[in-house]
Amino acid sequence: MSAVNNVLIVGGGIGGLCAAIALRRKGIEVDLIELKSEWTVYGVGIIQQSNVVREMAKLGVLDGYLDAAYAFEDVAIYGPGGQQLARIPGQRLAGPQYPANVGISRLALHKVLSETALQLGANVRLGLSVEALDDNGTEVDVLFTDGNRGHYDLVVGADGLFSKVRSLVFGDAYTPRFTGQSVWRYNFPRAPQIDHLANYQSADGNAGLVPLAGNLMYLFLTSHEPSNPWMDPADLAAQMRQRLQGFTGLIGELREQITDNSQVVYKPMEVVFVDEPWHRGRVLLIGDAAHATTPHLGQGAGMAIEDAIVLSEELTHEQSATTSVEQQLQRFMARRFERCKYISESSVLAGDKEMQHDRAFDRIGLVKQMLARTAEPI
Repeated sequence: MSAVNNVLIVGGGIGGLCAAIALRRKGIEVDLIELKSEWTVYGVGIIQQSNVVREMAKLGVLDGYLDAAYAFEDVAIYGPGGQQLARIPGQRLAGPQYPANVGISRLALHKVLSETALQLGANVRLGLSVEALDDNGTEVDVLFTDGNRGHYDLVVGADGLFSKVRSLVFGDAYTPRFTGQSVWRYNFPRAPQIDHLANYQSADGNAGLVPLAGNLMYLFLTSHEPSNPWMDPADLAAQMRQRLQGFTGLIGELREQITDNSQVVYKPMEVVFVDEPWHRGRVLLIGDAAHATTPHLGQGAGMAIEDAIVLSEELTHEQSATTSVEQQLQRFMARRFERCKYISESSVLAGDKEMQHDRAFDRIGLVKQMLARTAEPI
């Protein structure tokens, strides 16, 4: 029998929802709290590469959203005018019946994950966070922001880049750092030729087109913003067009169609990595709370999803009755730390090389290496 029978998950994003689903499938009781009073999602879309498709199939949710997604096989890298530099075939890690990669809107993914968590019996409460945690060695006494209390065998902080749980456990030892870059995103009707992940490289930034559905794709752009300027919402479309001036071809055509300020999603890139075990006693961090990185390799959410599934496996691993929660979490860290550190450091490196205009940097080689590393068993 597991040493952990009831878990509090703080944060109702992708990582928290996947943890709730994974733990409920293992028979563990789950309370999930989300600070937002309206369970909305930020952003436009998400890339799920081969390793993530494998884990979502394992989680039992992939079939629930494939019809609302766009399945594709390859990743291609182009120059700023659209000349192909490399095409990297995908791997069907989830099995021959599933695609190598999936693009999906964040709204469609959230719908499936939230509905599945509720159907499996997770107790979800919105507009709520944690005020204090008291770990007495056998359970965690939680004081919620509404003044109520709860008692749990384990608390999982899946509350993102500015994690309240991380601050309660580690104080101010880890705070997000602005990298010098920002990312811009904008939705378009899918162009027929965008049936794969298309990445475009230029001297001034990195752009890409990601298919999300039969009739939808999004364009992303990374830009160097050394002073982390405030962006006027009334000027976002013009600012995004200006930063795409170095691209021609399809990207250049799409650039002129960026006209709706309200549809531009702009986000400064901030990172944090907890460079020690992500747990103290019976409190654990996962996802962006522990290892938020940049989007250059498209693995940020994927690492959170992997965290969730590995945690459920380690908490319910065949074990002796004397196995402690500490030992379970140590095994979790043994499977997650170096893998997430590699993704975090490699993603930041790619961004640093963009800002340095380092033409000798082998971006294609890094992508190939990342795909090989993440294809390995966790």
